[in-house]
Amino acid sequence: MTVVALGVPTVHRTLSPAPVDGPLIDTFGRVATDLRVSLTDLCNLRCTYCMPAEGLDWLPGDQKLSPEELIRLLRIAVTRLGITGVRFTGGEPLVVAHLEEVVAATADLDPRPEITLTTNGIGLAGRADALKRAGLDRINVSLDTVDGERFAAITRRDRLADVLAGLRAARSAGLHQVKVNAVLDPVTGLDDAVALLRFCLGEGYQLRIIEQMPLDAGHSWRRDRAVSADAVLATLRQHFTLTPDPAPRGSAPAQLWQVHDGAGVTGRVGIIASVSHAFCAACDRSRLTADGQVRNCLFAREETDLRALLRSGADDDTIEAAWRAAMWSKAAGHGINDPDFVQPDRPMSAIGG
Repeated sequence: MTVVALGVPTVHRTLSPAPVDGPLIDTFGRVATDLRVSLTDLCNLRCTYCMPAEGLDWLPGDQKLSPEELIRLLRIAVTRLGITGVRFTGGEPLVVAHLEEVVAATADLDPRPEITLTTNGIGLAGRADALKRAGLDRINVSLDTVDGERFAAITRRDRLADVLAGLRAARSAGLHQVKVNAVLDPVTGLDDAVALLRFCLGEGYQLRIIEQMPLDAGHSWRRDRAVSADAVLATLRQHFTLTPDPAPRGSAPAQLWQVHDGAGVTGRVGIIASVSHAFCAACDRSRLTADGQVRNCLFAREETDLRALLRSGADDDTIEAAWRAAMWSKAAGHGINDPDFVQPDRPMSAIGG
């Protein structure tokens, strides 16, 4: 894999004012066109690498954006800031009753962005058709293993059958190509990777294996325990014939590999090496939390409060300017590999994937 040596943030910069119009740009010339929107910090699983068994202190309801507030921010993002893709995340977005309403309102925007969803799949079987009708274009389902006992141990819930049913429902609803996101267990993960790829090739899903990142609620992540992208690739090559996908990667987080058999390409697998091979130089993301905070990086230590602006009566020009300023100050990289790296206070469940 090609290493992009850009993982350490630039500090002590003197910034000029952010541009007042044009693309949503930062001082390194990166343009944010992809907005990740966390709809809630709530989740109905308790994955060991994400949160404790008893859960977390959830955001009070009045601190979360209302559907009307969220739709206003989405309109500003798409019509004023040039956002062309919106991904709804959580927590678990399927626990949000107004999910279809927000998807439909996003689909009504002009220009219409591409709309995607990242979910754990619990409850998806009963909502996939409605989400497709509302305007959802694509979906990613988190699934770390296809072994029932391992699934229950990782998620602390015996819900594998529900996730598999959700995957089938998404495929039947026409949400092609369904992607499966996997974060591998430190002990069983390499075996799980092989089984997951066989499963996804057989079902027509695209597997994406993601390195575990230091975003757990307990701040217990250890580099020496996490399964690396290089180890995943080496293991998969023992069982499959892989070649680099010829399509340009662009700003996509996953490095794609074609999977071959004797008759040709049977599918693709993506590996997201967020820690070991940082791709910050091509990042095109802006993030909005469920309580209305803009984050210019998954690992940002600072946030910009758009909810306070909304509720104080700020006009669209003021909100746009605050959003632009937040993105303008984005660091060069996430800094995980810096000796002074400090994990964000918020865990992944509160930031959004």
